Amino acid sequence: MINLHEWCTYYALDSAKMNVGVAHSEVNPNTRVMNSRGIWLAYLLLTTALHVVLLSIPFLSVPVVWTLTNIIHNLAMYLFLHTVKGTPFETPDQGKARLLTHWEQMDYGVQFTASRKFLTISPIVLYILASFYTKYDTTHFLVNTGSLLSVLLPKLPQFHGVRLFGINKY
Repeated sequence: MINLHEWCTYYALDSAKMNVGVAHSEVNPNTRVMNSRGIWLAYLLLTTALHVVLLSIPFLSVPVVWTLTNIIHNLAMYLFLHTVKGTPFETPDQGKARLLTHWEQMDYGVQFTASRKFLTISPIVLYILASFYTKYDTTHFLVNTGSLLSVLLPKLPQFHGVRLFGINKY
């Protein structure tokens, strides 16, 4: 029979070797979440669902729906990838990710990986579709261009870790 002291000692030593209480072996799961199986498909399906829901609103025209889809998509992408910092769970990385946005944590900060390329190309494709279906109307074109730039510029490697005007510094 094992006593309580031996049991605690055994499990204390065992827990120092692994991430206890988690279902993954990553120190920071934010680094790998966009490489998870099916995440790109889920992303595309959610964007399509947003567009279909907006299309079902009877008083919105098709150009307005495309512009709204683009703006809502880019706003959500900006908020989730470039504004929120840290991780939504306890990580054993000594707080290294505390001051980094999700985009800066992705793929351990390595630029031009497959998931980063996908998340850079998707707003561009949505912008092209929105511009085409709005027939390049000046108002829609300017709004869509501003929305695209607001989500594309923070993705550039030159802006990695940069906080303009001290916004989102802490």
